[in-house]
Amino acid sequence: MTLDRWLSRIPIDSPSPFMKQLPTIVGFAIAVLIALVPNEIPVDSGLLFAIGSAVVVVASIFSFVIPWSRFHPQWAVLVPILSLLAIGLLRIATGGSSSPFGVLILLPFVWIASEEGRTNILLAVLMILIVLVAPLLFSGLANSGADIVRAFFAPVIYCLVAIVINEIAHRMRTQLAAARESNEKQETLLSQAVTAQDELVLKEARLKTANRLIQSIWNAVTEQSVIGTDLDGLIDVWNPGAEKMLGLTEKQVLDGHHHVTEFHLPSELAQRIEDMDARFTTVASSDEFSALVDTVRAGSADVRDWTYVRPDGKQVAVQVAATPRLDENGHRVGFIFVATDMTQAREFARLKDEFVGLISHELRTPLSSILGYLELMRDDEDAPLSEEQLQYLSVAERNAHRLLRLVGDLLFTAQVESGRFPLEIKDVELDSVVSASIESARPIARNAGVTLVSDVPEQRLDVRGDPVRLGQAVDNLVSNALKFTPAGGTVTVSLRPDGPQAVIAVTDTGIGIPAVELGRLSQRFFRASTATRNAVPGVGLGLTITKAIVTAHGGRLDIASEEGVGTSISIVLPVETPQPVTEALPQAELAP
Repeated sequence: MTLDRWLSRIPIDSPSPFMKQLPTIVGFAIAVLIALVPNEIPVDSGLLFAIGSAVVVVASIFSFVIPWSRFHPQWAVLVPILSLLAIGLLRIATGGSSSPFGVLILLPFVWIASEEGRTNILLAVLMILIVLVAPLLFSGLANSGADIVRAFFAPVIYCLVAIVINEIAHRMRTQLAAARESNEKQETLLSQAVTAQDELVLKEARLKTANRLIQSIWNAVTEQSVIGTDLDGLIDVWNPGAEKMLGLTEKQVLDGHHHVTEFHLPSELAQRIEDMDARFTTVASSDEFSALVDTVRAGSADVRDWTYVRPDGKQVAVQVAATPRLDENGHRVGFIFVATDMTQAREFARLKDEFVGLISHELRTPLSSILGYLELMRDDEDAPLSEEQLQYLSVAERNAHRLLRLVGDLLFTAQVESGRFPLEIKDVELDSVVSASIESARPIARNAGVTLVSDVPEQRLDVRGDPVRLGQAVDNLVSNALKFTPAGGTVTVSLRPDGPQAVIAVTDTGIGIPAVELGRLSQRFFRASTATRNAVPGVGLGLTITKAIVTAHGGRLDIASEEGVGTSISIVLPVETPQPVTEALPQAELAP
């Protein structure tokens, strides 16, 4: 083992047994040097002197060599015990009770007394008693009475001193432990503070980066108007898109304390209020704002068409998505309105509808002419057709009728989109309308191998409406159910009263519709993925027409479906009279 490894055993920050033994080593060495000076202090017994010196050397070596940290701290007391025995032998060898080296016993005595535990007090006193009485045992009764008293009285004093030393050492250890614990806590807190500061700096840098990114995105949104308000509708957020759309800068809006309803068409707000709950029948400022956020307050986002009004009076057709504005705790603190300019989109839609209506209307005349000439060819008695020619003629008639129905559907949807949807309101026996649709569909169901079930009550169920259009709506639903139901399936058509409403339900056990596509079924030309996968014929206008008819009668269309299980579509009609639509096209222009 090298010298460096030995020196590494000497602890600098805590008192090891060697460090505690070092004062005894120095004191004992000085005593030995003095005793060896001729004619100064007589050495009565050279053997005891040599043994005592050897014992203190062994104790000193033990204090340095033995790895005391591996043992219980109490075992280190062996070093001062050996040192006390060595000092006792030195004391006997240099004059006994009168030896000038007796004072050395204080060094190992203090060590023993200062160790943790009350038993060390007794151990220290016992060793002192042995050291003090030993000279008397060696010299017999030749000692004076004072020496005997000193030998037994001194341990009592040493006992008191040991108690004081032990208590002081105990308190110092307690204070030192508390100081170390406090220091460790401070270091831990300091380390946590440094870590927290580093994280804070990092988060601050990330926040600045995120803010710059958000600001860049915010400034880049110029095609959509984003307006933020508080809970009362006062505007406090105004993006560049709103500035472009409405012609006011952010400073003008925020400094002017503008309300979001100021940029809406009053007639639209009033109409929305009429459509809302009865508690909003009085048009007031708060009610006008409720017309914009009533659905959002109920917990849902709201997407609706509105008309913005610029300060110069110009109107802008927009589609507005209203959503709640939340704070960091998830509490609603306002509202966000994101508006998209729909002017061009609506103009394109209008032109498209006009084009579809025009083409459809223009196609009806030649198709009607074709069907007329085909009928003349079939009924011409002067030039009768052969069986093969009649078969070809039937194919032509069937396709011409199919094309005429498609043209009629296109024309009908164009009328709906243009807001000119005619109804001939009269008393309608709804049970008769539904029964007629069922009977008309029975041959189709029989050929398709589908069971058609009628669940229509015998008693009359009257409503006010257009019997032709209502029959068309029911025909569309039954036809769709038969098309989407494989052979062996069942289609059930039912009619029932439901309070102030009448419900017509068409339920099938067909291929079903994916849940994500249910909201798009009433869009023109939309076909469910299950329909395209199974190659079911159609153009995607049936439900669009049906919904338009039902809506025009003040009702609604409820759709429920599960892919692979079936579909149920219900027409819910009010029993009271629907309001007829004005600006109707001439009856001659309607689809058959």
